[in-house]
Amino acid sequence: MRHKAYVPGVALLAALVVGGCSADGGGDANGADSKPGTPTVSPAPPGRYATLPSPCRAVPRTTLNDLLPGAAELPQDQREKVFRGSAAVTYDTDRKVGCSWKADAPNATRSLVIDFERVVSYDPAVSDDDRADTVYEKRKKAAGLSSPTAPAADAAATTGSRDKEEEEDKEKGEGGGKATDTASPSPSATSGGGSDDAASDGTPGSGTPGSGSTGSGDPEDALPSRLLDNLGDAAFLQDLPKGADSTAQNHTVSVVFRTSNVVVTVRYAEQPALITQRPDGRELQEKAQALARKLAEKLSE
Repeated sequence: MRHKAYVPGVALLAALVVGGCSADGGGDANGADSKPGTPTVSPAPPGRYATLPSPCRAVPRTTLNDLLPGAAELPQDQREKVFRGSAAVTYDTDRKVGCSWKADAPNATRSLVIDFERVVSYDPAVSDDDRADTVYEKRKKAAGLSSPTAPAADAAATTGSRDKEEEEDKEKGEGGGKATDTASPSPSATSGGGSDDAASDGTPGSGTPGSGSTGSGDPEDALPSRLLDNLGDAAFLQDLPKGADSTAQNHTVSVVFRTSNVVVTVRYAEQPALITQRPDGRELQEKAQALARKLAEKLSE
């Protein structure tokens, strides 16, 4: 009888052990499937570029001749040194590189700087291109171009408000003459007739104090900082004339553009030799844009 009572007990114990192991195994499997942080989507695609070009070789010699006119007059050894450029100090040539050139001419000194930055996202949910776009947008915002349509909207709102005030004055029976007198101080307070038009032309996307504000009729007055079309995935130009009078000042133009996960900056500047001279802002902008387009083509090769 004792033997018969013992056997069922052993069988029951074995069944419990086997059942417990099966339950634990199922719990582990389910736990592995439901662990927090397990990726549920595919990682974001990498950027197009895994390396960067050699910056000091990125600008053709013929282009440097055009951008640095003073170099052509130098002795052979000095000319070669100017065209060779000076590489920027960097600790990772696959992530950030740059080069600069400078040449003195009898009437002015011109300098050129280019920078390439390859952006890498370490977040699997954010692509390299998106991270590079964030870098580009920060630079665009720093240039005062984050809301290119806002100034125009503000100008429209201001104009509408002025018109409404004039209509209210007329409705009060004060006569059109008084309404005209009320509105007249605005133009006179802004340096004479036609200033409203000049301010309107220089406002969109400008964001740069002093840009287009001299009123002297120089070419740069009509060329404020602005967004650019047909250059990489996104691009802008920042015009930085120094000073608001007719004296000579260093004038710098920057063109920044993004193509995939690379952000490129071109800075082109002129310093006249005489204080009576002023740089041609239109020429600086055109040449900086032309170089930026060549660099974009080189990246796409």
